[in-house]
Amino acid sequence: MSRGRAALGVIAAGAAVGAATATWGSLVERRRFGIRWETVPVLPAGSRDVTVLHLSDIHMAPWQADKQQWLRDLSLVEPDFVVNTGDNLGHETANAAVEYALEPFRGIPGAFAHGSNDFYGPSPRNPFKYFTGPSSTHSDRRPVGLDIDRQTAFFESLGWLDVNDQAHAIELRGSRFELFGTSDAHRDWDRLDLLPTNVDEMRSTVPWTEDEDGPTPVAIGITHAPYRRVLDAFVDQGADIVFAGHTHGGQVQVPGVGALVTNSDLPRRYVSGLHKWQHRGHWSWLEVSAGIGTSIYAPVRFSCRPEAVVVTLTAKTA
Repeated sequence: MSRGRAALGVIAAGAAVGAATATWGSLVERRRFGIRWETVPVLPAGSRDVTVLHLSDIHMAPWQADKQQWLRDLSLVEPDFVVNTGDNLGHETANAAVEYALEPFRGIPGAFAHGSNDFYGPSPRNPFKYFTGPSSTHSDRRPVGLDIDRQTAFFESLGWLDVNDQAHAIELRGSRFELFGTSDAHRDWDRLDLLPTNVDEMRSTVPWTEDEDGPTPVAIGITHAPYRRVLDAFVDQGADIVFAGHTHGGQVQVPGVGALVTNSDLPRRYVSGLHKWQHRGHWSWLEVSAGIGTSIYAPVRFSCRPEAVVVTLTAKTA
Protein backbone atom coordinates (compact mmCIF):
# COMPACT_ATOMS: atom_id res chain seq x y z
CA MET A 1 0.00 0.00 0.00
CA SER A 2 2.82 2.42 0.84
CA ARG A 3 4.43 1.88 -2.59
CA GLY A 4 1.09 2.42 -4.28
CA ARG A 5 0.51 5.61 -2.36
CA ALA A 6 4.02 6.78 -3.23
CA ALA A 7 3.41 6.12 -6.92
CA LEU A 8 0.14 8.00 -6.78
CA GLY A 9 1.93 10.86 -5.07
CA VAL A 10 4.54 11.02 -7.83
CA ILE A 11 1.81 11.00 -10.49
CA ALA A 12 -0.11 13.71 -8.67
CA ALA A 13 3.01 15.83 -8.29
CA GLY A 14 3.82 15.41 -11.98
CA ALA A 15 0.29 16.40 -12.93
CA ALA A 16 0.50 19.46 -10.71
CA VAL A 17 3.82 20.52 -12.26
CA GLY A 18 2.39 20.00 -15.74
CA ALA A 19 -0.69 22.04 -14.93
CA ALA A 20 1.39 24.83 -13.43
CA THR A 21 3.69 24.84 -16.46
CA ALA A 22 0.75 25.00 -18.88
CA THR A 23 -0.85 27.79 -16.86
CA TRP A 24 2.37 29.78 -16.79
CA GLY A 25 2.99 29.30 -20.50
CA SER A 26 -0.53 30.14 -21.62
CA LEU A 27 -1.48 32.89 -19.18
CA VAL A 28 1.77 34.53 -18.15
CA GLU A 29 4.88 34.01 -20.27
CA ARG A 30 3.29 34.59 -23.66
CA ARG A 31 2.43 38.11 -22.42
CA ARG A 32 5.83 38.87 -20.84
CA PHE A 33 6.95 41.03 -23.75
CA GLY A 34 10.59 42.06 -23.71
CA ILE A 35 13.38 43.61 -25.77
CA ARG A 36 16.59 41.85 -26.76
CA TRP A 37 19.50 44.20 -27.46
CA GLU A 38 22.26 43.37 -29.94
CA THR A 39 25.23 45.22 -31.45
CA VAL A 40 26.56 44.27 -34.87
CA PRO A 41 29.71 45.82 -36.43
CA VAL A 42 28.88 46.08 -40.15
CA LEU A 43 29.17 49.78 -40.99
CA PRO A 44 32.23 51.39 -42.61
CA ALA A 45 34.83 52.84 -40.26
CA GLY A 46 33.83 56.21 -38.85
CA SER A 47 30.09 55.69 -39.46
CA ARG A 48 27.46 56.81 -37.00
CA ASP A 49 25.47 54.06 -35.28
CA VAL A 50 22.14 53.06 -36.83
CA THR A 51 19.43 51.67 -34.54
CA VAL A 52 17.23 48.98 -36.13
CA LEU A 53 14.02 47.75 -34.52
CA HIS A 54 13.19 44.21 -35.61
CA LEU A 55 9.52 43.19 -35.33
CA SER A 56 8.29 39.73 -36.25
CA ASP A 57 5.39 37.32 -35.83
CA ILE A 58 3.01 39.70 -34.09
CA HIS A 59 0.03 37.42 -34.89
CA MET A 60 -2.31 40.16 -33.78
CA ALA A 61 -5.87 39.51 -32.64
CA PRO A 62 -8.16 42.52 -32.17
CA TRP A 63 -8.71 41.90 -28.45
CA GLN A 64 -4.98 41.88 -27.55
CA ALA A 65 -4.87 45.38 -26.12
CA ASP A 66 -1.75 44.79 -24.01
CA LYS A 67 0.24 43.71 -27.05
CA GLN A 68 -0.95 46.74 -29.00
CA GLN A 69 0.09 49.15 -26.27
CA TRP A 70 3.47 47.47 -25.82
CA LEU A 71 4.16 47.79 -29.54
CA ARG A 72 3.21 51.47 -29.47
CA ASP A 73 5.59 52.03 -26.56
CA LEU A 74 8.48 50.58 -28.61
CA SER A 75 8.57 53.92 -30.40
CA LEU A 76 10.37 55.19 -27.28
CA VAL A 77 13.41 53.24 -28.53
CA GLU A 78 13.59 55.90 -31.27
CA PRO A 79 14.78 53.57 -34.03
CA ASP A 80 16.37 54.87 -37.20
CA PHE A 81 14.93 51.96 -39.19
CA VAL A 82 12.27 49.26 -38.69
CA VAL A 83 12.51 45.74 -40.10
CA ASN A 84 9.25 43.79 -40.09
CA THR A 85 9.63 40.11 -41.01
CA GLY A 86 5.97 39.20 -41.31
CA ASP A 87 3.08 37.26 -39.80
CA ASN A 88 1.54 40.43 -38.41
CA LEU A 89 -2.08 39.29 -38.67
CA GLY A 90 -3.58 36.61 -36.48
CA HIS A 91 -7.28 37.14 -37.11
CA GLU A 92 -9.44 38.23 -40.03
CA THR A 93 -10.42 41.48 -38.28
CA ALA A 94 -6.96 42.39 -36.96
CA ASN A 95 -5.91 45.01 -39.52
CA ALA A 96 -7.17 47.94 -37.45
CA ALA A 97 -5.37 46.63 -34.36
CA VAL A 98 -2.08 46.29 -36.26
CA GLU A 99 -2.50 49.80 -37.65
CA TYR A 100 -3.15 51.21 -34.19
CA ALA A 101 -0.13 49.39 -32.76
CA LEU A 102 2.31 50.49 -35.45
CA GLU A 103 1.03 54.01 -36.16
CA PRO A 104 3.69 55.60 -33.86
CA PHE A 105 6.33 54.48 -36.37
CA ARG A 106 4.91 56.63 -39.17
CA GLY A 107 7.71 58.53 -40.85
CA ILE A 108 10.43 56.18 -39.60
CA PRO A 109 12.01 54.36 -42.57
CA GLY A 110 11.56 50.62 -42.68
CA ALA A 111 11.22 47.48 -44.78
CA PHE A 112 8.85 44.53 -44.64
CA ALA A 113 8.60 40.95 -45.89
CA HIS A 114 5.34 39.05 -45.61
CA GLY A 115 4.69 35.74 -43.90
CA SER A 116 1.92 33.36 -44.95
CA ASN A 117 -0.13 34.43 -41.92
CA ASP A 118 -0.44 37.86 -43.49
CA PHE A 119 -2.43 36.21 -46.27
CA TYR A 120 -4.28 33.45 -44.43
CA GLY A 121 -5.74 33.27 -40.95
CA PRO A 122 -4.94 30.49 -38.48
CA SER A 123 -7.12 27.40 -38.24
CA PRO A 124 -7.72 25.01 -35.33
CA ARG A 125 -5.22 22.17 -35.27
CA ASN A 126 -3.51 19.85 -32.83
CA PRO A 127 -0.84 22.07 -31.22
CA PHE A 128 1.36 19.05 -30.45
CA LYS A 129 1.92 18.48 -34.18
CA TYR A 130 4.16 21.53 -34.07
CA PHE A 131 6.75 19.48 -32.21
CA THR A 132 6.89 16.70 -34.80
CA GLY A 133 8.56 18.86 -37.45
CA PRO A 134 7.86 21.77 -39.80
CA SER A 135 4.16 22.53 -40.14
CA SER A 136 2.52 21.37 -43.34
CA THR A 137 1.82 23.90 -46.05
CA HIS A 138 -1.16 21.85 -47.19
CA SER A 139 -4.46 21.48 -45.36
CA ASP A 140 -7.91 20.10 -45.98
CA ARG A 141 -9.34 23.22 -44.35
CA ARG A 142 -9.87 26.28 -46.49
CA PRO A 143 -7.88 29.05 -44.77
CA VAL A 144 -9.53 32.34 -43.93
CA GLY A 145 -8.34 35.05 -46.32
CA LEU A 146 -6.80 38.11 -44.66
CA ASP A 147 -6.66 41.65 -46.01
CA ILE A 148 -3.07 41.63 -47.17
CA ASP A 149 -3.67 44.52 -49.57
CA ARG A 150 -4.79 46.77 -46.73
CA GLN A 151 -1.77 45.77 -44.65
CA THR A 152 0.67 46.39 -47.51
CA ALA A 153 -0.85 49.79 -48.23
CA PHE A 154 -0.59 50.72 -44.55
CA PHE A 155 3.07 49.70 -44.29
CA GLU A 156 3.90 51.67 -47.41
CA SER A 157 2.05 54.68 -45.99
CA LEU A 158 4.34 54.50 -42.96
CA GLY A 159 7.29 54.85 -45.33
CA TRP A 160 8.37 51.21 -45.31
CA LEU A 161 9.80 49.48 -48.39
CA ASP A 162 8.34 46.24 -49.74
CA VAL A 163 11.22 43.73 -50.05
CA ASN A 164 9.16 40.70 -51.02
CA ASP A 165 11.40 39.38 -53.83
CA GLN A 166 12.63 42.92 -54.42
CA ALA A 167 15.72 45.05 -53.84
CA HIS A 168 15.98 48.70 -52.77
CA ALA A 169 18.61 51.25 -51.78
CA ILE A 170 18.37 53.67 -48.86
CA GLU A 171 20.62 56.03 -46.91
CA LEU A 172 20.46 56.32 -43.11
CA ARG A 173 22.58 58.59 -40.90
CA GLY A 174 25.21 58.93 -43.60
CA SER A 175 25.49 55.21 -44.37
CA ARG A 176 24.22 53.51 -47.50
CA PHE A 177 22.17 50.33 -47.38
CA GLU A 178 21.08 47.88 -50.03
CA LEU A 179 18.03 45.90 -49.00
CA PHE A 180 16.79 42.68 -50.55
CA GLY A 181 14.31 40.09 -49.41
CA THR A 182 11.99 37.23 -50.24
CA SER A 183 8.41 36.20 -49.70
CA ASP A 184 7.65 33.35 -47.29
CA ALA A 185 9.97 30.41 -48.00
CA HIS A 186 7.89 28.18 -45.71
CA ARG A 187 5.22 28.28 -48.41
CA ASP A 188 7.80 28.05 -51.22
CA TRP A 189 6.85 31.60 -52.23
CA ASP A 190 10.44 32.84 -52.28
CA ARG A 191 11.66 33.91 -55.73
CA LEU A 192 15.40 34.05 -55.39
CA ASP A 193 15.63 34.14 -59.17
CA LEU A 194 14.21 37.67 -59.08
CA LEU A 195 17.01 38.96 -56.85
CA PRO A 196 20.58 39.92 -57.75
CA THR A 197 22.88 36.90 -57.55
CA ASN A 198 25.98 38.67 -56.20
CA VAL A 199 27.27 41.96 -54.86
CA ASP A 200 28.19 43.41 -58.26
CA GLU A 201 24.77 42.62 -59.69
CA MET A 202 23.16 44.09 -56.57
CA ARG A 203 25.07 47.33 -57.04
CA SER A 204 23.96 47.56 -60.67
CA THR A 205 20.35 46.73 -59.77
CA VAL A 206 19.98 49.40 -57.09
CA PRO A 207 22.51 52.04 -58.23
CA TRP A 208 23.33 55.20 -56.37
CA THR A 209 22.52 58.22 -58.46
CA GLU A 210 24.79 60.63 -56.61
CA ASP A 211 28.31 60.49 -55.20
CA GLU A 212 29.16 57.09 -56.63
CA ASP A 213 32.49 57.19 -54.77
CA GLY A 214 30.83 57.36 -51.36
CA PRO A 215 31.06 54.70 -48.61
CA THR A 216 30.52 51.08 -49.61
CA PRO A 217 26.85 50.17 -49.05
CA VAL A 218 25.90 47.69 -46.34
CA ALA A 219 23.79 44.80 -47.66
CA ILE A 220 20.80 43.66 -45.58
CA GLY A 221 18.79 40.52 -46.33
CA ILE A 222 15.21 40.30 -45.04
CA THR A 223 12.98 37.22 -45.05
CA HIS A 224 10.19 35.73 -43.00
CA ALA A 225 11.22 32.06 -42.79
CA PRO A 226 14.96 31.37 -42.46
CA TYR A 227 15.29 28.35 -44.74
CA ARG A 228 18.82 27.30 -45.60
CA ARG A 229 18.42 27.92 -49.33
CA VAL A 230 17.47 31.54 -48.63
CA LEU A 231 20.25 32.14 -46.12
CA ASP A 232 22.84 30.54 -48.42
CA ALA A 233 21.67 32.71 -51.31
CA PHE A 234 21.80 35.84 -49.16
CA VAL A 235 25.39 35.05 -48.16
CA ASP A 236 26.25 34.54 -51.84
CA GLN A 237 24.62 37.90 -52.60
CA GLY A 238 26.95 39.57 -50.13
CA ALA A 239 24.60 40.19 -47.20
CA ASP A 240 26.31 41.73 -44.20
CA ILE A 241 23.36 40.88 -41.95
CA VAL A 242 20.12 38.92 -42.43
CA PHE A 243 16.89 39.46 -40.48
CA ALA A 244 14.32 36.64 -40.14
CA GLY A 245 11.48 35.42 -37.94
CA HIS A 246 8.97 32.57 -38.27
CA THR A 247 10.52 30.18 -35.72
CA HIS A 248 8.89 31.70 -32.61
CA GLY A 249 12.14 30.66 -30.94
CA GLY A 250 10.65 27.17 -30.85
CA GLN A 251 7.82 28.68 -28.78
CA VAL A 252 8.48 26.08 -26.08
CA GLN A 253 12.05 25.51 -24.90
CA VAL A 254 13.16 22.79 -22.52
CA PRO A 255 15.69 23.99 -19.93
CA GLY A 256 19.05 22.41 -20.69
CA VAL A 257 17.83 21.24 -24.11
CA GLY A 258 16.53 24.33 -25.84
CA ALA A 259 13.98 24.50 -28.61
CA LEU A 260 12.62 21.23 -29.91
CA VAL A 261 11.82 22.53 -33.41
CA THR A 262 12.42 25.53 -35.67
CA ASN A 263 9.44 24.94 -38.00
CA SER A 264 11.90 24.98 -40.92
CA ASP A 265 15.11 23.25 -41.99
CA LEU A 266 17.11 25.65 -39.83
CA PRO A 267 19.26 23.80 -37.23
CA ARG A 268 17.89 24.19 -33.70
CA ARG A 269 20.92 26.09 -32.44
CA TYR A 270 19.93 28.98 -34.72
CA VAL A 271 16.29 29.06 -33.58
CA SER A 272 16.61 32.61 -32.24
CA GLY A 273 19.27 35.17 -31.42
CA LEU A 274 22.30 36.57 -33.21
CA HIS A 275 24.56 34.12 -35.05
CA LYS A 276 26.97 33.82 -37.96
CA TRP A 277 25.70 31.93 -41.00
CA GLN A 278 28.38 30.45 -43.24
CA HIS A 279 28.25 29.26 -46.84
CA ARG A 280 31.01 28.53 -49.34
CA GLY A 281 33.69 30.14 -47.23
CA HIS A 282 31.74 33.33 -46.61
CA TRP A 283 29.42 34.38 -43.81
CA SER A 284 26.93 36.99 -42.70
CA TRP A 285 25.35 37.90 -39.40
CA LEU A 286 21.99 36.20 -38.89
CA GLU A 287 19.41 37.76 -36.58
CA VAL A 288 16.41 35.48 -35.91
CA SER A 289 13.63 36.88 -33.76
CA ALA A 290 11.70 34.64 -31.37
CA GLY A 291 8.68 36.73 -32.32
CA ILE A 292 6.03 38.63 -30.43
CA GLY A 293 2.88 36.53 -30.70
CA THR A 294 1.49 33.04 -31.18
CA SER A 295 -1.40 31.53 -33.06
CA ILE A 296 -4.67 32.11 -31.21
CA TYR A 297 -5.10 28.32 -31.35
CA ALA A 298 -1.74 27.61 -29.66
CA PRO A 299 -1.40 30.47 -27.16
CA VAL A 300 1.54 29.21 -25.12
CA ARG A 301 5.22 30.00 -24.65
CA PHE A 302 7.58 28.40 -22.18
CA SER A 303 11.17 29.46 -21.48
CA CYS A 304 10.83 31.56 -24.64
CA ARG A 305 9.55 35.07 -23.97
CA PRO A 306 8.01 37.11 -26.78
CA GLU A 307 10.47 39.70 -27.98
CA ALA A 308 11.24 42.64 -30.17
CA VAL A 309 14.90 43.07 -31.05
CA VAL A 310 16.89 46.28 -31.13
CA VAL A 311 20.03 45.91 -33.22
CA THR A 312 22.61 48.67 -33.13
CA LEU A 313 24.57 48.65 -36.37
CA THR A 314 27.97 50.07 -35.60
CA ALA A 315 31.27 50.63 -37.38
CA LYS A 316 33.62 47.75 -37.99
CA THR A 317 36.80 47.70 -35.95
CA ALA A 318 40.16 47.40 -37.58
